[in-house]
Amino acid sequence: MDSKRDMPRHIAIIMDGNGRWAKERGLLRTQGHLEGVKRVDEIVEASSKMGLKALTLYTFSTENWTRPEDEVSMLMQTLVTVLEQKLRKLHDNGVRFRVCGSRDGAPKFVLHTFDKAAEYTKDNTGLTLNIAFNYGGRQEILDAVRGIAQEVKAGSLEPSAINENVFSDHLYTKGLPDPDLLIRTSGELRISNFLLWQLSYAEFYFTEKYWPDFTPAELEKAIGDYQRRERRFGSIRTVSGGGA
Repeated sequence: MDSKRDMPRHIAIIMDGNGRWAKERGLLRTQGHLEGVKRVDEIVEASSKMGLKALTLYTFSTENWTRPEDEVSMLMQTLVTVLEQKLRKLHDNGVRFRVCGSRDGAPKFVLHTFDKAAEYTKDNTGLTLNIAFNYGGRQEILDAVRGIAQEVKAGSLEPSAINENVFSDHLYTKGLPDPDLLIRTSGELRISNFLLWQLSYAEFYFTEKYWPDFTPAELEKAIGDYQRRERRFGSIRTVSGGGA
């Protein structure tokens, strides 16, 4: 990573491989998740120090509810406990906490903790930590379409006025720039229903590292790779890393 070159404004990460990391070490899957939480803390702190505008972490998808009940229960409790423990640190570092995803079917105690954290940090102007929870890209697009349709039906929006900006303002990520860089750990080469609209022009970086092994040094490596690329946004015009 070259701190003097353009940095990505917004990085999105699919944090994958906790279970496989644990299995290869003869540990329970839950222990892999707990180790992964440590990396979240380190990556958030590193991202804040780098001056990133936003960091979106794919924390829990709509498909993850099909996992074993005891694993899901542990994940929910861990989310709440860790956020309560780290909230003051996030606030002191100027981090603004927010969540994107559907509230339908999510545990009330988790939503309450998320809401409290968002309210507590709402005026911070540093890194925006965006937690994708109970998130599915297709569901997000459907919800946006429904919201727009309701406004058209109510007469508050003309169909001819619907453009990309209007659509983006109806997504869960309203107010955030689209990601410049998507990182996925564990060697999987897919985006798994994540930010389907927002990733249109993002650079993708895939690493064999499992999430518990993804350190701030690995983040710098991914950013360095991004900075060496040419971003054209569909044209022949060459744009250096960190495009506007």
